[in-house]
Amino acid sequence: MGSVRYLLCSRGLFHLSKSSCMNTLVSRPGSRTRRFSVSSRCTTVMPAWVIDTYGNNDVLRFTKNASFPVINYPNEVIVKVFAAGLNPLDVSMRGGHGAATLSMKRDPLNIKQTGSEFPLVLGRDVSGVIMECGLDVKYFRERDEVWAAIPPWKQGSLAEFVVLSGNEVSHKPKSLSHTEAAAIPFVAMTAWSALVNTGGLSKDNCAKKRILILGGSGGVGTFSIQMLKAWGAHVTVTCSQNAEQFLRGLGADHVVDYTAGPVEEPLSALEKFDLILDNVGGDTERWALNLLKPWSGAKYVTLVTPFLQNTDRLGIADGMMQTAATVATKALKHLVKGVHYRWGLFAPSGPALDEVREMVDAGQIRPVVEETFSFSQVPQAFEKMEKGHARGKTVVQISKGGQD
Repeated sequence: MGSVRYLLCSRGLFHLSKSSCMNTLVSRPGSRTRRFSVSSRCTTVMPAWVIDTYGNNDVLRFTKNASFPVINYPNEVIVKVFAAGLNPLDVSMRGGHGAATLSMKRDPLNIKQTGSEFPLVLGRDVSGVIMECGLDVKYFRERDEVWAAIPPWKQGSLAEFVVLSGNEVSHKPKSLSHTEAAAIPFVAMTAWSALVNTGGLSKDNCAKKRILILGGSGGVGTFSIQMLKAWGAHVTVTCSQNAEQFLRGLGADHVVDYTAGPVEEPLSALEKFDLILDNVGGDTERWALNLLKPWSGAKYVTLVTPFLQNTDRLGIADGMMQTAATVATKALKHLVKGVHYRWGLFAPSGPALDEVREMVDAGQIRPVVEETFSFSQVPQAFEKMEKGHARGKTVVQISKGGQD
């Protein structure tokens, strides 16, 4: 249920290139001369954890010779990784989940050979420092502390450096260390996409709305609780009994224990909701939409969709057709009952992270970091996260802290 959050500590990273770095002056036409550090060795290779094929934890491999990221577009930036976050998606991607769709996104014209994504670097959250900016980047400069949620079709953050679009990056909250900051971006952008982009909520229209979060103890759930409460919503969540006090501490108004019996029964006794965020999936669609206020614009948004599974199983064309038919059928089925059925999908956004940063620095959202792992312990981090993901609850977080 929900997302399991892990962070990864990489102090060892900063010693790998220390002796071979030098100061370099760079001047561009019409701009002032700037000094920044580069390494003759690091401009070609860097340390990273990679996979060369899909499989279990045995496919993880540490290398000091991963390709150094390069700026290919003028709006890109290179970030030195101080902290990286792992999510359940990383475990799924390690096993090949979504490979067909992600390969198409990386190579839409199908020019490259099968397997060209390898060696693949995982890790969807990053907090670090900008080392170089593309010519069109105006909002950032070298040495800026930033954070970002990395799209799954791009190389991840379990490496010394990562390249990202300037539109995906935001300045890091001043109130957080890099280790703390790396706990937030991916779950924040997943929740933002579901609640704001798909659900239509905002800080201006959320006051007094009744929101139900199914599976509230995971990463997306805990972030959503805090953001919605900051916007003035009334939030009801489902979770196990041992997470109840924790979620109340985050601001949840009403907590329902799903281990006490069929959860739909106590929920049906409550006043109906304006929006439901479903992190559970499965059987919940059968009864959850009956909890919405009919003919009032109420929405059910689920983050558990068969999209990637369909394209993996049926191929891109047939999988997308099957997906379109499924979502259209369900949307029409529930529209005639006066409620809206929607799928929520992750979408990276630097401007959205800017708004999240303001809430973090205002004390309205706090990270939850339960455990940290060093850069050399990435396999152990995956193992622990995999066990937690199998139980469907947040158990461990790993931190890859640098010079916090």
